[in-house]
Amino acid sequence: MNDQTPEVLENFSAEELLPDAPPAEAITMEDAKLKAVLEAIIYVTDEPLSLEQICDAIEQPRDRVIDLLEQLTADYEQPERGLSIREVAGGFKMSTKPEHHEAVRRFVKNLNPPLKLSLPALETLAVVAYKQPVTAPEIMEIRGVQGAGVLKTLLDRKLIAIAGHKKVVGNPILYKTTREFLVQFGLKDLAELPTLKEFQELARFDTENSAPPAVPEQAE
Repeated sequence: MNDQTPEVLENFSAEELLPDAPPAEAITMEDAKLKAVLEAIIYVTDEPLSLEQICDAIEQPRDRVIDLLEQLTADYEQPERGLSIREVAGGFKMSTKPEHHEAVRRFVKNLNPPLKLSLPALETLAVVAYKQPVTAPEIMEIRGVQGAGVLKTLLDRKLIAIAGHKKVVGNPILYKTTREFLVQFGLKDLAELPTLKEFQELARFDTENSAPPAVPEQAE
């Protein structure tokens, strides 16, 4: 090797000198994506998620999952985070930190009861959602039954509101959905409404599975 070799090497980048080495940034981005998926699946599960379940869900080997769990757990240990990831009964789940438990308990006690509607109410709400603004006679024509009591229920629940009067004989009241309707069904706006069949199935599932809000588990 002559004295000019160092000068020649300076003309090559690290990637050219080590073509088989993966960029550090790409590895970081992949880990970040996997951590995000890991965080999401732990968040949505009520029961502790086992290591095997996590490995299957994100399709990663056990050692890597353990490393990602340790990183994610450390992230949640920061004082600005209100949740923590705990190992419970051989699995992993999210829970509130003990120092915030009393504040969370007070908040949960003041929550409104869960939305529960009868099937006629759900059907009427679906008609209003997709035909609004709509009158009571128009709703009755679509459903084939009277629905004055159901409309009152929906008004009381603030899921629908009066939207004026239709300029026809009798000036019947027009009804439309409200912001509370969007909140209850997790919609940004009416453009996000699913198909009518999907809406009815979603609404029925939500009401059948409604339960009083429980205080998130306190970390020991």
